Amino acid sequence: MAAPAACTRFSDNYDLKEELGKGAFSVVRRCVQKSSGQEFAAKIINTKKLSARDFQKLEREARICRKLQHPNIVRLHDSIQEENFHYLVFDLVTGGELFEDIVAREFYSEADASHCIQQILESVHHCHSNGVVHRDLKPENLLLASKAKGAAVKLADFGLAIEVQGEQQAWFGFAGTPGYLSPEVLKKEPYGKPVDIWACGVILYILLVGYPPFWDEDQHRLYAQIKAGAYDYPSPEWDTVTPEAKNLINQMLTVIPSKRITASEALKHPWICQRERVASVVHRQETVDCLKKFNARRKLKGAILTTMLATRNFSSKYEPQGRSIITKKGDGSQVKESTDSSTTLEDDDIKARKQEVIKMTEQLIEAINTGDFEAYTKICDPHLTAFEPEALGNLVEGMDFHKFYFDNNVIVKNCKAVNTTILNPNVHLLGEDAACIAYVRLTQYMDKQGVAHSLQCEETRVWHKRDNKWQNVHFHRSTNSPSYTFAPSAHK
Repeated sequence: MAAPAACTRFSDNYDLKEELGKGAFSVVRRCVQKSSGQEFAAKIINTKKLSARDFQKLEREARICRKLQHPNIVRLHDSIQEENFHYLVFDLVTGGELFEDIVAREFYSEADASHCIQQILESVHHCHSNGVVHRDLKPENLLLASKAKGAAVKLADFGLAIEVQGEQQAWFGFAGTPGYLSPEVLKKEPYGKPVDIWACGVILYILLVGYPPFWDEDQHRLYAQIKAGAYDYPSPEWDTVTPEAKNLINQMLTVIPSKRITASEALKHPWICQRERVASVVHRQETVDCLKKFNARRKLKGAILTTMLATRNFSSKYEPQGRSIITKKGDGSQVKESTDSSTTLEDDDIKARKQEVIKMTEQLIEAINTGDFEAYTKICDPHLTAFEPEALGNLVEGMDFHKFYFDNNVIVKNCKAVNTTILNPNVHLLGEDAACIAYVRLTQYMDKQGVAHSLQCEETRVWHKRDNKWQNVHFHRSTNSPSYTFAPSAHK
């Protein structure tokens, strides 16, 4: 008799409980291991919705998490791949965010800050020893194991982590969170492990006074500050901080990566390893008050972005150069997103995704130009909605309105040749599976008499990705469509 097959299904080993959180393609739920009764957190990823590139990232995250086993890192216990879902089973951490816990404490001193950063540095040292760079160290990813007093700090979320060989420096793409980005990443220079130490310096600065070292509503100015390493220790709040604490921050926030302190060296710094002798034990009420405001601002910003996009990753509002492309006011001035956003940026594939949207738009216009209704229907959602002058101010839904023009071959019948150019395309990626493109459409054509004409209109199209395929779900056109105005009467 054949031996029974090994358990590979998630439901064979675990019982799923309530939801703990949600991402663009994943949901986190509490689960209980059937054999032991132990509680864990299961990150359930819908792999059906993932692109090949996203799938590679998921495999990288699982591979990295498997090799990291440290008391200050959220541990991966199991990784189960099923047909449409991938399950990552992590430690269940119930203490919430470190920064939220600090403001709820009755007492908080410089020595407490030292103990916090020590645990963070221990986790970073373990990552670096195993050839892993986290790339997204920030308050949101620093959790507490439990609600118990003195619970361990745990580093979480290795979604942006990368693997490096030794002290290798290379360009791994623009990734991280605005206020915690290092100068070398902003300068598009090769980088490696020192980026995590820079972020630790930013975190330590906040732990001591409750506000960040680099801050500006304008992203260009924020990035200029970081690149220059332009921070200071203003009075009166910094007057009560020991020189040793400032010395450690200075060594972490060193602009030249090769001169920046390492995790191993930082753990040997007197302010860390001789805390009892060096760090102040005076309660820092002003820090707690400032940190409350800092936390509230982070949460509000995160909530606004989540509402806007229904996804955690709003990386798309930044071009690779870090140039904000959010929205323009009518007067042409830029509407700035505040840079204290806790949102992670990753531009490895932003450019490629934007090009994909432009390419799909070009394919759609080509189908219109050639009168290919079949190709047009493949690119458009069957319930496509549109505002266009031909509809006389009405919102039309479905394909029948558009089919009329294709059936009557208005385009092909009255033109010898048609050429369309998309000018100034501006793509806004709305999370992983939605995009909006605005552009000027310039159409040149030769009529039957051989006379050349040009027409121009402005268009906005909304695209949605379903089953890894982009579909046009809505468009808005400013003036008569070049494709629909080729009737001879229009050119007399």
